[in-house]
Amino acid sequence: VQLQASGGGYVQVGDSLRLSCETSGGTFNGYAVGWFRQAPGKEREFVAAISRNGQMTYYSDSVKGRVIISRDNAKKAVYLQMNSLKSEDTAVYYCAAVVARSGVPRQPGAYDYWGQGTQVTVSS
Repeated sequence: VQLQASGGGYVQVGDSLRLSCETSGGTFNGYAVGWFRQAPGKEREFVAAISRNGQMTYYSDSVKGRVIISRDNAKKAVYLQMNSLKSEDTAVYYCAAVVARSGVPRQPGAYDYWGQGTQVTVSS
């Protein structure tokens, strides 16, 4: 499966952004999908993930309550709605897919396929 992340941009503290992860190839509803981010000089970190049927969602503590992950299996896409953005949310955001097994992993190394990333910059 191929993934392409989009929707990043330059915003102000408190603004909102909606990231999209569009996919092609593969059987989309057979994959769990996660969002990760990587800031300069830091390791890639987990942001949110969603099970293949969309019934289970997971969030990092740093974004819980501000971010919503969703998916549209008919459109083969996953979305990340980010609200009340903070300067520390500045990073390159990546979407990734993993063949659905029991549970949805949070470790980047567990994911099989990655998109190219989209830059989110939150200015104070």
